[in-house]
Amino acid sequence: MSADSSEALSEALATALAAGEPAALVALSEARGSTPRAAGTAMLVMPERVAGTIGGGTYEWSGIARARALLAAGEAEAILRRPLGPETGQCCGGHVTLVIHRADAGTLAALRASEAESAARAPLVMIYGAGHVGRALALALDPLPLRTRIIDDRPEEIARVSGARVARIVGSASAAAEAALPGAAHVVVTHSHALDSLICASLLEANTFAYLGLIGSATKRATFLGAFRAMGLDEAALARLVCPIGGTRVRDKRPAVIAALAAAELLAALAS
Repeated sequence: MSADSSEALSEALATALAAGEPAALVALSEARGSTPRAAGTAMLVMPERVAGTIGGGTYEWSGIARARALLAAGEAEAILRRPLGPETGQCCGGHVTLVIHRADAGTLAALRASEAESAARAPLVMIYGAGHVGRALALALDPLPLRTRIIDDRPEEIARVSGARVARIVGSASAAAEAALPGAAHVVVTHSHALDSLICASLLEANTFAYLGLIGSATKRATFLGAFRAMGLDEAALARLVCPIGGTRVRDKRPAVIAALAAAELLAALAS
């Protein structure tokens, strides 16, 4: 049984239990064929509200209704099986099994453990620079299944970063790059081209990154690559440098737009 960390089901359940509000956990235990969500997805149902989603549509509504009936009747557990075909107003063609049980302190402990495990497995994204684009990207990544860290040596800029799950680090971005874990994704958006170059050179030399994106233009990319070649950095590593971030099809330089495009690019890179 697991739940999306972004949905924070444990927080919702902790609030409900503290208030004496009954709650039921609806877990998608089996998903065969084409289904809106994968097995292991869960949502929390209370008499007047719902936290999380198992995919929406008719089968989610059925799960909510059955969970509320369970709470009203004082039942402990129920199982609901649904084909996702024309008879239920859906055309996915799959089949789902929902396990519904009344939530208690044990459920809360299991949810917290599951969410912690999911968070530990999530890909790491390092953002270097807490300026306009860095802050916008941190906010865009916050609800996604990623571990996001943003680094800047300016405390006043780090203090402006939004995102409940974003780790804010006041310190040296170049030092953080040197100590970066293999397999992480990196987005370089500092206020200094010299610092950008230093960070990228360090990451390119190690060449253990899953993604390396640099904010800038085609001219900046060409200038940086020329300098990196003069340093003798590996050509295969240089070919992996993404600049500009977010691609060139949408020519909109507003930070929120750049962040949205870069977030999609990061997800695609990490998924592959």
